[in-house]
Amino acid sequence: MTRILRPPGAVPPAVPPPLPSGFGVETDSLTRQLAPGLLFGGSPVRIFRLTPAGQAAWRELQAGPVASRSAGALARQLTDAGLVHPQPPALSSAPDVTVVIPVRDRAAMAERCLAALGNRYPVVVVDDGSLDPLAVAQAASRHGATLIRRDVNGGPGAARNTALESVASDLVAFIDSDCVAAPGWIEQLAPHLADPLVAAVAPRITGLAPGTWAGRFTSASGSLDLGSKAARVLPRSQVSYVPAAAMLVRRAALLAAARDARAPGVVPRKGRAGGRPREPAPQVFDESMRIGEDVDLVWRLHEAGWRIRYDPAVQVAHHEPATWPALLARRYRYGTSAAPLALRHPGAVTHLVLHPWSAATVTALLARRPAAAAAWFGGSVLATYRILHRANVPRQGTVRAMLGAARQTWLGIGRYGTQFAAPLLVAVIAAPGGSSPGRRWGRRAAAASLLLGPPVTAWAAGPRTLDPARFTLGRIADDIAYGLGVWSGCMSERTTAPMRPAIGWRRLRYDKDGTPR
Repeated sequence: MTRILRPPGAVPPAVPPPLPSGFGVETDSLTRQLAPGLLFGGSPVRIFRLTPAGQAAWRELQAGPVASRSAGALARQLTDAGLVHPQPPALSSAPDVTVVIPVRDRAAMAERCLAALGNRYPVVVVDDGSLDPLAVAQAASRHGATLIRRDVNGGPGAARNTALESVASDLVAFIDSDCVAAPGWIEQLAPHLADPLVAAVAPRITGLAPGTWAGRFTSASGSLDLGSKAARVLPRSQVSYVPAAAMLVRRAALLAAARDARAPGVVPRKGRAGGRPREPAPQVFDESMRIGEDVDLVWRLHEAGWRIRYDPAVQVAHHEPATWPALLARRYRYGTSAAPLALRHPGAVTHLVLHPWSAATVTALLARRPAAAAAWFGGSVLATYRILHRANVPRQGTVRAMLGAARQTWLGIGRYGTQFAAPLLVAVIAAPGGSSPGRRWGRRAAAASLLLGPPVTAWAAGPRTLDPARFTLGRIADDIAYGLGVWSGCMSERTTAPMRPAIGWRRLRYDKDGTPR
């Protein structure tokens, strides 16, 4: 049993403290012990060489919860790197939480959301300029929620900011009105906040979808569903963000990460009854962003040194569109947030990471140059052998790992091409004549593999709620809609940052004591 711990001060300390006593750890499914004291895994992938004291701490962690400072320090390193995931103990008392629900119209959905929450915690409903405020007010009243009315619609970020002005609890649970939470979701997430460095924890968002083609597609490939693996949330990792559709957050961290509304370009909000603008207050959510404001907040928390956790063992259902026009319009809107986010967080938004050896191998294969592809692949294996040999790391499994890297690069290039250059891929597939039949069909096969490879692979790996043909068509349409949104956002912001591929050239390096850095 444990309790929520407050961080030492408004911001995390420069040197991370050990994971608290009582926390256990669960080894990530991809983590491997290459040799005694040698661990491989994480996101991004790295190698940990444990000292004799570190090996003793590792044995302690494998046997049970953290019971010593050395085990806590190692647990902190490994959870930060993603090789293991924290398993917090149960709380000794109910958490101090206020639930915040932004609403604009959708009174029936808000009623359903409130009913699922029950009456365990105070709830603040913010009516963000609804056209039928009476229906929203009646829903809030029936469930004993506090109602705050905004006369002018400002978007979900502005609505949450308005609610936070009246919240004094240690924790804040954000949930959107189109979500349905399972009983106990707050109690299941709150133990993560017993770690004083954790600012936020989010559940898995699953689809509350109708049985239409679009609904069944989102059940298998929902844009807010971040998968079944627990993770630390940080940019350019396996889980790079979590949405505020459902999220439990430490209020002190929110206030510490707030942006000053008096900064240039931020317009002061009007009072609730209109009239003269109020004195600007720090903005937790950036009110200039109607889409992606939650991603911006998560990344600001990360940049300030906080930890953000994703716990898919806890699930919250999210209403999904029933028709393709509605679904694709939403994906387009999501795409428009990429450019503003890229400008606010340089380097955090990238849709394709190219590792030189794998990229060269795949490029040669797509160009139908098997000899060149074999040479590049052989070079990648030899280069990796050399690095591992210098680090005194076992080399078994290297060929399989490099094959996997080439496969991921091919899938990444294919999805990137579909999102941002689908007409070009289709033109290459459909273009008549122009070369010998062999070259023409080879070119078409290469383009078709980029267009069809990622969705077919996703269908094979995921829940098969649709046949492969309809899933593939849906995934292609979904990617194109998102890509059009990115294009639109880039033109509005006059930047190409989110569309530029990143080059991932990272070699293993070790400190003098053998610790990788």
